[in-house]
Amino acid sequence: MKTKVRVGKKLTIHIPKAVAEELNIKEGDILSLRVKDNKIILEHNDAILFSIKGKKFAKITLDEIEKISEEEQNSYENPH
Repeated sequence: MKTKVRVGKKLTIHIPKAVAEELNIKEGDILSLRVKDNKIILEHNDAILFSIKGKKFAKITLDEIEKISEEEQNSYENPH
């Protein structure tokens, strides 16, 4: 979908209803805005999308994940 918008007072831009509906944007949602190649990119901050595309700030190995998983399973199977 492509549409034109007008820049308003204080440089505000109104997101047309059809665009908001297509992207499932609702009042109170947090969006990310960035500039790339002279374009404005506005993205819906979906937790799954963030986990895939977001900046990585921690590292964990597969062995560590497996160990944590086993400990959690044991805590459910053998509650104290």
